[in-house]
Amino acid sequence: MLAQWRGIDLAPAEKAAARASRPISAVLPKVLTGLRLDHRRAEAEIVKVWNHALSSEIVAHAQPTGLRKGTLFVSVDSSVWLSEIVRYRRKEILERLQHSFGKVLIAKISFRVG
Repeated sequence: MLAQWRGIDLAPAEKAAARASRPISAVLPKVLTGLRLDHRRAEAEIVKVWNHALSSEIVAHAQPTGLRKGTLFVSVDSSVWLSEIVRYRRKEILERLQHSFGKVLIAKISFRVG
């Protein structure tokens, strides 16, 4: 009735919209992939293991900030601690994390002050 009053035939537009609609089961997997929930869950697990498997000294001064293409990025609060970790503890940290997550997920670690 509204279409008649306006003088516009909306039937073709309504049919086109109906054809474009898809069931949620067809759309949801793509949306979830786009959100990268698996990646975010892995990062959360890395932080949890980092906080429990490493010494409290390291945890107090360095925290993981991201994971990309097998490289774990870690922010360290000072250049003094950066030097300490890189020189003396990098191998131990990498081995502990690889023991928990495998060498594919964490192939190397990049430390930076920040």
